Amino acid sequence: MAINENTKLEELLRIKGEIKELLPYLSKWRVEELNKLISQFYLHKWKRRRTPRYGAINKGFTQKELEVFLDAVKEPRFKLLFSYQAYLGLRIGEVCKLNLKDFDFKIRELRVHTEKAHTLDTLIVPQFLFEQTLLYINTYQKEIEAAEGYLFYKDKQKSHNKGDCINLNYARNKFREYISLTALNETYASTDESTPDRTKRTLHRLTSHSLRHYAITTFNRAVNGNITLTKAFARHKSVNSTQVYIHTSKEELYGAIDKAFFDAAEIKMRMIK
Repeated sequence: MAINENTKLEELLRIKGEIKELLPYLSKWRVEELNKLISQFYLHKWKRRRTPRYGAINKGFTQKELEVFLDAVKEPRFKLLFSYQAYLGLRIGEVCKLNLKDFDFKIRELRVHTEKAHTLDTLIVPQFLFEQTLLYINTYQKEIEAAEGYLFYKDKQKSHNKGDCINLNYARNKFREYISLTALNETYASTDESTPDRTKRTLHRLTSHSLRHYAITTFNRAVNGNITLTKAFARHKSVNSTQVYIHTSKEELYGAIDKAFFDAAEIKMRMIK
């Protein structure tokens, strides 16, 4: 007979209580042994065997792809939301929570509550994006005020989210909806799920996070590969994390190969002569 969820939860709480009572009487190696057993079970049951992620596949937008995508986004709210990802590199959860109080409108400065590092950072909003933001705020002032200052307010008539700001999964779904209208909705593999209760997922080359990839790659080019500045822009703790987001186009790679070996061949010919 199948055990329902409430019964499982009650059993789990009972076991948790018993373990808590026993812990003071267990030796250190017994506790380590118990921890190892739980970890092994967790890894066996939940760890996913994935297809190699994407190798040399460029997970970021190119300039042309970004133009095509943003042109397909007809709703001003989502066009601005995705623009903040593409031009300031905000994560989807960060951009969904943008509030009027996060802006210093006198100097175009934005306070960002960085999700990964749990820090408060500041970025300057590019002039063109700042002007778009002011126009958007002016146009949707009533809706923003009703949402307690959140720029990307939720649809009151829809129940996709509790609270006043838009739900990040709803924003992700809107991204998929809009990119499906273009020829950019490419897939490259599917996950290899190892447990029967997990369904395979199709892996898309471009996701909402690809907008952040574009922002960081573009910024890195603009500062001539200065990784320290790029790390600060990306709000990463480690340079290694930043490097994952810096992509080289096929044209750049092939052009560099030709140039490198053309130059090498020229030098060799001069030496022979």
